[in-house]
Amino acid sequence: MAIEHFDVLVVGAGLSGIGAGYALQNYCKGKRYAILEGRDAIGGTWDLFRYPGVRSDTDMYTLGYAFKPWTRPQAMAEGASILQYVREAAREFDIERHVRFNHRVRSAAWSSSDARWTVEVDVGSDATPRTYTCGFLYLCSGYYDYAEGFTPELPGHMDFKGQIVHPQFWPPGLDYSGKKVVVVGSGATAITLVPAMSEKAAHVTMLQRSPSYVVSLPSVDGVANAFHRWLPARWAHRLARTKSVAFATAFFHLCRKKPVFARKLLRAGVAKSLPKGYEVDAHFKPRYEPWDERVCFVRDGDLFQAVSNGRASMVTDTIDHFTADGLKLGSGRSLAADIVVTATGLKLTPCAGMSFSVDGQVVDLGKTYTYRGLMLSGVPNLAFCVGYSNASWTLRADLSSRFVARLLNYMDRKGHRMCRPQVDDNTMTPQPLIGLRSGYVLRSVTRFPKQGAASPWRMAQNYYSDLYNMRWRPVADKHLAFEGRR
Repeated sequence: MAIEHFDVLVVGAGLSGIGAGYALQNYCKGKRYAILEGRDAIGGTWDLFRYPGVRSDTDMYTLGYAFKPWTRPQAMAEGASILQYVREAAREFDIERHVRFNHRVRSAAWSSSDARWTVEVDVGSDATPRTYTCGFLYLCSGYYDYAEGFTPELPGHMDFKGQIVHPQFWPPGLDYSGKKVVVVGSGATAITLVPAMSEKAAHVTMLQRSPSYVVSLPSVDGVANAFHRWLPARWAHRLARTKSVAFATAFFHLCRKKPVFARKLLRAGVAKSLPKGYEVDAHFKPRYEPWDERVCFVRDGDLFQAVSNGRASMVTDTIDHFTADGLKLGSGRSLAADIVVTATGLKLTPCAGMSFSVDGQVVDLGKTYTYRGLMLSGVPNLAFCVGYSNASWTLRADLSSRFVARLLNYMDRKGHRMCRPQVDDNTMTPQPLIGLRSGYVLRSVTRFPKQGAASPWRMAQNYYSDLYNMRWRPVADKHLAFEGRR
């Protein structure tokens, strides 16, 4: 089969990849592109996760696209609604026809003499090899390992007569009605699962080794809905998005600048949502400061309601071992269970697990630095999309795609064939790209590119700063080397 060439290849057809397609079509008119998607459907994370209650933990005015207004009344949406929204965007803006499904990218090799990437792909269930080439490679696959979730050591799990389930691979049709369920974990997935499963289960216990910060937000944004009643959809969406960005930014900076006050504020919110006398500190007082790990948001206080009415309970303890009918805890206590859900985190993998080489030299991603949070030092004509850890992923994904479009247009105007970030400061102190201390991050952080201490080698985790740097600051600077002539 002949090798097909594209101006741009995008890897991944989730929220980021569809947004990238929109940017290429609208801001780089005439560029020939394709989106390579390893699965058989559009949606990425939202097509993968099917566990009960799966939803966004940020509002859809910021998780949604700037170019497609979110007009439904619920700001914190169900996973199925988000998946439908992404697929609607792909159809509405004629992006879907550019997607190549069941294309799992294995490797990419750059040739400076040809100024192009050679991309090796496995196609279909039989992994038929296929080769593409492109002038620019844009990775929009996120950083979750779709093939494998994280499960810690579970001593004695073979003795357990019930069912052990990982949320990433939820069995279709799993019936938990009238059953005793233990959800192991304390992050966003566990906090979503517990109230959802408690509606049918006999009882749900959330077993956590240590607590997380939990904040209740309303599922319906009255102000945003008022905008939609009185204004055209695009203007209403823009105002709601602006409001949400301002609130999220202010909340994050309050937590980082005034951590003692923030801890008291967050604790007061939890205490107000639970019965008088409830052991708030035992189950909702983390050992770290707010945003050292991601803050968990519950919709309409559903977790607190489930605990308050007795349908769910919190246990803060460790697992000693499984028994035939449940779990024996470190404290000596026993928990009976028919089903144990291991919501213990995800595995992270950089760049969809691809391998890279530049002119025959293997690229060690863990030794590269990120430039503007989306390019890699020493690697030509490549960008990758990574979102915020303290706000909606799509906010930064939109900015990244707009910058890629600006960069491609700049190279066309100047006649350049190549661009690559170059680190000139040998004294730069490496820091982790993902600035959270969560276990799922720390387990994988050495495999990811690093960042420096200052711009443009550091991600700001601030939408307003990135808006300036990626939309308005000049594309060319002393750190970005342009080579070759067309």
